[in-house]
Amino acid sequence: MEAKVLTSTNELSRKDWLEARKVGIGGSDAAAIAGLNKWKSPIGVYLDKIGQAPGEDIAGEAAYWGNVMEDIVAQEFSKRTGLKVRRRNAMLKHPEYPFMLANVDRLIVGKKEGLECKTASEYLKDQWKDEEIPASYLLQCQHYMAVTGYSAWWIAVLIGGNKFIYKKIDRDEELIEYLIDIEKNFWEEHVLKQIPPAFDGSDASSDLLKALYPEAIPDTEITLPPETSTVLDALDQVNDELKQLETQKKEYENKIKALMGENEKAIAGDRLITWKSIISNRFDSKNFSKEYPELHNKYTKQSNYRRFTVK
Repeated sequence: MEAKVLTSTNELSRKDWLEARKVGIGGSDAAAIAGLNKWKSPIGVYLDKIGQAPGEDIAGEAAYWGNVMEDIVAQEFSKRTGLKVRRRNAMLKHPEYPFMLANVDRLIVGKKEGLECKTASEYLKDQWKDEEIPASYLLQCQHYMAVTGYSAWWIAVLIGGNKFIYKKIDRDEELIEYLIDIEKNFWEEHVLKQIPPAFDGSDASSDLLKALYPEAIPDTEITLPPETSTVLDALDQVNDELKQLETQKKEYENKIKALMGENEKAIAGDRLITWKSIISNRFDSKNFSKEYPELHNKYTKQSNYRRFTVK
């Protein structure tokens, strides 16, 4: 099996590249559809594919430096492993499932293997220790193997700007079959039929809702479908359980505090417990606004958000 070329990326602008990605599912999309991409939810992928995603796609600092450092990471990988790499200046598609796309970083010369280049913060180093690979990147590489038919994919990462790691991921047929199934279902049952998947509980979904509906239209009201009552009942149950857990948490904390008394630190087995005295200085905005109303108004910054309540 050999991947087909969807389009050449040699002289493709970022705008055209983003448009090309809308005709199928890429590596990072696969992880999002599976619920393993903290930056994007399934509904976010859906809106992107049908051209209704809010705002413009602007790469943040992390994404920018990831692109800048890609070539350096690839060169270092080649230097350390002795494996030669080359660019594949094309967006590839699966020969049987054309909605499965791959825009790979590098291919290994003379082998049916590829390379994914990453950069990571020092704070994320534990995700790469020993044989660990973040699940989202693991799915991304398996997706590329599904599209290309390759037998393995390497992943190289520069952590914190000073620690270089590379690992080999072997082709996993069972995982690839799973990816094909969920991507096929997502594409055919949601994107083509324009039936959005449900919002989930991820931060990505919450951020998307804020972007889609930033402000409420005053004095408007709708009647929700009857099945909403089931969701509200479930929400009530979760809130009750959270209250019980919060009370239980305070109980356990208070028992430990009572044992500590006036001591700032305590040892329990292999754990260090601290109960420190903290002094905090807070700005008295209320009195300041009374004594210096003009200054208070001058330096007050208004922010808008929507408060969700159920009565």
